Amino acid sequence: MAQPARSNTTLPEWDLTDLYPGPESPELAAALKELEQRAKDFEASYQGKITSLSGDALGEAVTIYEQIEELAGRIGSYSGLYYVTRLDDSETARFAQGIQETLTDISAHLLFFTLEINRIEDAAFETMLESDALNHYRPWLDEVRLFREHQLSDEAEHLLHDKSVAGRSSWTRLFDETIAGLRFTVDGETLTEEQALSLLSDKDPEKRRKAAEALTEVFGKNIRLFALIMNTLVKDKEVEDRWRKYKTPAASRHLANQVEPEVVDALVSAAREAYPKLAHRYYALKAKWLGMDTLNFWDRNAPLPEQDDAHIPWEQATSTVIEAYRAFSPKLADVGSQFFSNNWIDAPVKAGKQGGAFAHPTVPSAHPYLLLNYQGKTRDVTTLAHELGHGVHQVLSGPRGALMAGTPLTLAETASVFGEMLTFQALLAQTTDPAARKAMLAGKVEDMINTVVRQTAFHTFEERVHAERRSGELTPTRLGEIWMEVQGNSLGPAITLTEGYRDYWCYIPHFIHTPFYVYAYAFGDCLVNSLYAVYQRTPEGFEDKYLDMLRAGGTKRHKELLEPFGLDASDPAFWQQGLSVISGMIDELERL
Repeated sequence: MAQPARSNTTLPEWDLTDLYPGPESPELAAALKELEQRAKDFEASYQGKITSLSGDALGEAVTIYEQIEELAGRIGSYSGLYYVTRLDDSETARFAQGIQETLTDISAHLLFFTLEINRIEDAAFETMLESDALNHYRPWLDEVRLFREHQLSDEAEHLLHDKSVAGRSSWTRLFDETIAGLRFTVDGETLTEEQALSLLSDKDPEKRRKAAEALTEVFGKNIRLFALIMNTLVKDKEVEDRWRKYKTPAASRHLANQVEPEVVDALVSAAREAYPKLAHRYYALKAKWLGMDTLNFWDRNAPLPEQDDAHIPWEQATSTVIEAYRAFSPKLADVGSQFFSNNWIDAPVKAGKQGGAFAHPTVPSAHPYLLLNYQGKTRDVTTLAHELGHGVHQVLSGPRGALMAGTPLTLAETASVFGEMLTFQALLAQTTDPAARKAMLAGKVEDMINTVVRQTAFHTFEERVHAERRSGELTPTRLGEIWMEVQGNSLGPAITLTEGYRDYWCYIPHFIHTPFYVYAYAFGDCLVNSLYAVYQRTPEGFEDKYLDMLRAGGTKRHKELLEPFGLDASDPAFWQQGLSVISGMIDELERL
């Protein structure tokens, strides 16, 4: 397999021994045995008794439950992280599937707990919350009780729980392993999906075209399988949504994100209305800069002629990001530095490794891990800044405990996008050359368009696919038609979407892993644009308020978190303000 432009030998690889020494280690085996016993003991002690407990007694039960969840989370995190760098290894896949099945069996002993919590009447629940021990967990309890009206019978819940390992999770595994096994030939070199996609931002137009042709060919050969996976998972969701009485396909995601549907609708409507003044206008400018009437779809992320495409060494990337964080907050930088000094990052491109990037929080008693596929491009540096933001957020919220450290997806993107903005603004402030400034601004605009416009189009694609699937299975051709229409509307007439682009929906993992995740990116980007504007206007005291927001974890909803900054996401003008930041950058590019 061909390697990226520079050797990966100096790039860090994560050390998972902080979780467990290895798949066959006695420590992991002992942890599984302990988890099973503790879950059974918990079930024997509390099943059928929750509604009759005092507030103090229920608070004690939640504490024990949290400890069990912490242990289960540590085991699951280890197997998942071990697996994602070895997707092409059947023995690793067997190990990860075995752990998942074991955890599912063990967690069946805990399923009664939240079901019984939701049977407590509101008045009795409020009385119980007079206990300090129980009231500590109120944010988590409130989140559990959000789903009361969608809860099924105990038998139905147990059936869905037990079948999950042979249902959705198996189809997700099939998607992951298929994507990881795809190979693309460009100029005689055999590339992974991550490497082939990276060539779409190469400076050489011929290389971009050849990479697009290779992607098109391989996606086309596998599109029936990807269409089957998509159809099956969308139907699976529709069945469960129907039983749980969710009114729309995205309703469960809104509830999990603790965001009102009308807030999401306002965001999506504002973003769609802004397509012409954002993506359409920018790509028309870019076509002119590249001397083209319209851009081919493989030219969308092409660097500008004046853009420096020199390979950025890992050491330079890390110092750039950390110093940008430090200029804003030394505390933030100190937390971020731990990821580099303690092998909490896996950065190289490797055969069998999952593409893209993510930050995994694991559990509060351990620490997060970052997965990257670093190839030395400017976009890789901003990706590092993005994922490090997630990681820092997860560290700061860790003291909230296993049940309350996690944040809704909409707020989880705040620290990551803010980290990107800090890095960009730091680099821009150091740039005085007009050509370099133009290239840097253009790169940031493209990132923001990818985050707001592209992710909103992804959301639209999901909405339409889930709606049409209710009337029957969608053929690969029909999925391609929907994809081409929503992409054409969002990107505009300055980009030519040829037939080869029809199947490019198939590699987007969010559609498979976490339906309706994608609007969280647009939410986070617009939120950060407004947040950063507040920082620029009144920097005094902002750092402390920002760090407090990250430390809150999942204990507050968006209204409470944004109130100290004078922001309100339920106000339609809030989204216009966020979008206007992108439009203003395009204004500057037009002047340049």
